[in-house]
Amino acid sequence: MQELTHYINGAHVKGTSGRFADVYNPATGEIQATVPLANAAEMDQAVVFATAAQQSWASVNPQRRARVLMKFVDLLNRDMEKLAEALSHEHGKTIPDAKGDVIRGLEVVEYCIGAPQLLKGEYTDSAGPGIDMYSMRQSLGVTAGITPFNFPAMIPMWMFAPAIACGNAFILKPSERDPSVPLMLAELFEEAGLPKGILQVVNGDKEAVDAILHHDVIQSIGFVGSTPIAEYIYATGCAEGKRVQCFGGAKNHMIIMPDADMDQAADALLGAGYGAAGERCMAISVAVPVGDDTADRLMEKLIPRVEALKVGPYTAGSDVDYGPVVTAAAKANIERLVQTGIDQGAKLVVDGRNFNLQGYEDGFFVGAHLFDNVTKDMDIYKYEIFGPVLSTVRAQTYEEALGLAMDHEYGNGTAIFTRDGDTARDFANRVNVGMIGINVPIPVPLAYHTFGGWKKSVFGDLNQHGPDAFKFYTRTKTVTARWPSGLKEGGEFSIPIME
Repeated sequence: MQELTHYINGAHVKGTSGRFADVYNPATGEIQATVPLANAAEMDQAVVFATAAQQSWASVNPQRRARVLMKFVDLLNRDMEKLAEALSHEHGKTIPDAKGDVIRGLEVVEYCIGAPQLLKGEYTDSAGPGIDMYSMRQSLGVTAGITPFNFPAMIPMWMFAPAIACGNAFILKPSERDPSVPLMLAELFEEAGLPKGILQVVNGDKEAVDAILHHDVIQSIGFVGSTPIAEYIYATGCAEGKRVQCFGGAKNHMIIMPDADMDQAADALLGAGYGAAGERCMAISVAVPVGDDTADRLMEKLIPRVEALKVGPYTAGSDVDYGPVVTAAAKANIERLVQTGIDQGAKLVVDGRNFNLQGYEDGFFVGAHLFDNVTKDMDIYKYEIFGPVLSTVRAQTYEEALGLAMDHEYGNGTAIFTRDGDTARDFANRVNVGMIGINVPIPVPLAYHTFGGWKKSVFGDLNQHGPDAFKFYTRTKTVTARWPSGLKEGGEFSIPIME
């Protein structure tokens, strides 16, 4: 069995805490590796190396830092197949989905190559008599990120690419469920020319998280995961004086208007609701058809599509629509919520409870489920299921449908399918959700826009990637300069007035 390591100061380092977690093959249920769980001393070791390396890296001009990112992009493309294979083997998602995971991270790295432009400050000539003023963006120092299992390539790159482009060192604490790809990314970045100690991977659980939160050298923390943990990290990190951005849970609605193309809407729900086994924070988990006729027409299109979904291991190639969920505990939680939906009166129109894959009976596979007649007081509506379960809530009017998305505690993403521009524009303007799709089911912005939700889906002032990332990973310093030829004799005892 493989024993994984940390990646500290450019080398694979065995864990010393004596604690380990099992890493499973989700398709077979077998333990395929163990990963060390760091203690505070191991985290501190990484911080010491990061601190020693960071000042020299920050002094490298942004253009040369960008060249390292360019080379990193080349290496990601070179090793795309290898990264996707490793990701699928530990996470369970299909190879095309795994490649998408890597590519959406790669796109943020490409954006960060623009660091020379994005880090430019401002300058005011002659702000006062003989006085000039200018601002500069400077790195924070040592930064850290805590990332989830569902995107083991994309979300780490969303964090460490801008942090490093800004001149920071970065310590990554990835999910212990699928840690191999983050280790591979750190190796590739150093192969691209990144100095040792600038990107380090320290595996762990809550003990490692708490070590990050309470370490007085670490200046900022990024987190993606569940809302309860996001709230804990945000509150604790802020209390420790750190800059913190935390992204939590989601319950994304897709509203289907009577004039929508039902084939298009059904196809969109299929991919957005069941892709990656529903283990996406931007998955559509609630379909809201407006009017019973719309709901009936949607169900007529959707039911046979859901029933025809192919579930299996990623090794089956193009014959698989989605794979297993990540752990046995995740599977059990999904099945519990499905039963709760039935018990609370929802109509299960596609029942995936008896799904069984020959030869993979011990794998963490969950069949596709489709509910109709769900109401907003039911648990399957209120809670994030994070599995291949789509709930249909029938709304009688557009205002009722809009209200469902607006009243839910989560506000990550939402979508509307319609041919009416006025309705779409009204929806985009009024709904209190961070990312909106108009005839687009998963409205994940591209790298040069920012990613982030509202309400209990986010904690912090700045979003991920795009311009916000360069604000999050830098501090602004403003300089007011006057040279001796413009000085008057005698001291000044009042605030200077720029006249």
